[in-house]
Amino acid sequence: MATPSHRRSVRKRRALVVTAAAAVAGIGAGFLVLNANAASTSVDLSHQALAAEDGWASSGAGTTGGAKADAAHTFTVSTRAQLVKALGSGGDTAPRIVKVTGTIDANTDDSGKKLSCGDYSAGTGYSLATYLKAFDPATYGTSKLPSGTQETARAAAQARQGKNVVFRVPANTTVVGVPGTHAGITGGMLQIQGVDNVIVRNLTFAATQDCFPQWDPTDGDSGNWNSQYDAVTLRGATHVWADHNTFTDAPGLDSADPTYYGRQYQIHDGDLDITKGSDLVTVERNQFTNHDKTMLIGAGDTDSVGKLRVSIHHNVWKGIVQRAPLARIGQIHIYNNFYDTTDLNGYVLQYSVNSLAKAQVVAEDNYWRIPASQKTSKLFSGDGTGSIAGGGNLVNGTATDLVAAYNAAHSKKLRTTVNWTPALTAGLETSAKNLPTELATTTGAGVLS
Repeated sequence: MATPSHRRSVRKRRALVVTAAAAVAGIGAGFLVLNANAASTSVDLSHQALAAEDGWASSGAGTTGGAKADAAHTFTVSTRAQLVKALGSGGDTAPRIVKVTGTIDANTDDSGKKLSCGDYSAGTGYSLATYLKAFDPATYGTSKLPSGTQETARAAAQARQGKNVVFRVPANTTVVGVPGTHAGITGGMLQIQGVDNVIVRNLTFAATQDCFPQWDPTDGDSGNWNSQYDAVTLRGATHVWADHNTFTDAPGLDSADPTYYGRQYQIHDGDLDITKGSDLVTVERNQFTNHDKTMLIGAGDTDSVGKLRVSIHHNVWKGIVQRAPLARIGQIHIYNNFYDTTDLNGYVLQYSVNSLAKAQVVAEDNYWRIPASQKTSKLFSGDGTGSIAGGGNLVNGTATDLVAAYNAAHSKKLRTTVNWTPALTAGLETSAKNLPTELATTTGAGVLS
C-alpha cells in the first residue's frame, strides 16, 4: 500500500480546526489561540467546523454543521423538552446550533417527570412474564419470530418509548456540550437520518436502554434478545463529524441484566452505528467504554456499494466486546486509536476490528494493550471476503502483523490489499507508541473548553 499523504502532527491538526472555525464563523484567526495540550477558553466550540483533510467527512464541501447559524437558530437546552423543540420538525434546514448544558434524561415527559418502563407499557397489555411464557422455546419452538398478542403489545410499548427517547437531528446542525457542565444525554438516541452536514461534539451518551427487547430464536445457534436505540445512529446520513464524545453503558452495565431462555436479556444496541448508505464520516477523539456491540458500519452485506466511507482516528476503546468497528462494503480508515482489551466490568473481548462483505479497511499505527492470556489472533476478524491493509500497529508496544496473526489461526482469511489509498489524513501520527498516554487526556467529553 502506498504511503498515505497529508500527514500532519496533532499540533498542526488542532491549529487547522481553529482556522477553519474562524473562517466559517467570520472571525479573524488571530483572535483564536489554541494550546496544543489544552483547549483555550476563547474557542467557541459551537461554531467550529471540521478541519481540512481530516478524514472522509472533510471531502467535498466539508462538514460545517451549524457554524453559520443565526441567533434565531441558536439554542441552549437542559431538558428533554427543550432539546426536542430546539431540533425542530426537520423541515427547517437552516444552519442550527444546539448547546446542551448538563445531563438531559431522555426518559422524562415534557414536564420533566421521570418515566419508567412501566409507564411506556401501561395500557398496551405487555407483560414480560407473559411474554416469556408465550415464547418459551420449549413450547413455542425455535423456527420463527414471535407473533401474536404479546409480541404486538411489546412492539407497541417499544414504539412508545422510542417516541420519547429518539431525537431526530436535522441537516446543517451542530449539537455540542457546553464545557464545564458535564453535558450529555442519558437513555436517549440521536438519530441522524437522511440528512447532510451534522456535527456532534463534547457529549456523554450513557445508559441508552431498550425497555422491551425482542426475542429472536433464529438469531445464532441459541437465539438472542435484540434491542433498539443506538446512542447515536446514522442512517443514510452524509458529512457527519463525531468528536470528543464519551459512550458508555454505565450505570446500566450488561452484567446486571438477567438471563432468559439461556441468553442475556440484552437491553443495549450500538454506541455509534453508521448504516443505510451513510457516507463521508469522521469519528475522532471519542471514548468508547463498557459496551458490547459498539460500532456497526453497514447494516447488511448489501447495504450500499460506493458509500460507507468512514475515518476513525484517535479514539479510545476500553471494555469493548466487539465491533470496534464491524465494517461492511465501504472504505474505512482506522488510525491512531488505542484499544485496551483487558476485561472490564464483565465486558470480555470477542474481537476489535471485523472486515466483512468486501470491506476495504486500512488499519495503521494503532496501539493494542492486551493481557498476557489473550491471543493477538483475536484482535481482527473477517468472513473471507473483507480486507485489512496497513501497518505500524503495536501490541503491548511491539510491532505486530495482526492480519497474519488472524490468518494463521482461521480458515476464512483476511485479504491484505485494498482498492484505495487514504489521502485525507490530517493528524496521522506515524508512530503509535505514545497513544496510550496521549489519548488518556485528549479524548472523550469534557476535555474541550
